[in-house]
Amino acid sequence: MTNLKVTLIKSVAHRLPKQRKIVKALGLGKINSTVVLPDNAATRGALLKIAHLISVEEVKD
Repeated sequence: MTNLKVTLIKSVAHRLPKQRKIVKALGLGKINSTVVLPDNAATRGALLKIAHLISVEEVKD
């Protein structure tokens, strides 16, 4: 099973409130914060909404 390593690259300041909520819900706080999330449809959908703010890498277990 693969996981996704998500890193916040750009600030959420002056972004849409919906995008800010997605970033917070994923567990990202400050710039350069990183979380490992499961690779599923719900996660991928959320990541597509904020793709311009993050970088994503695949991590194998």
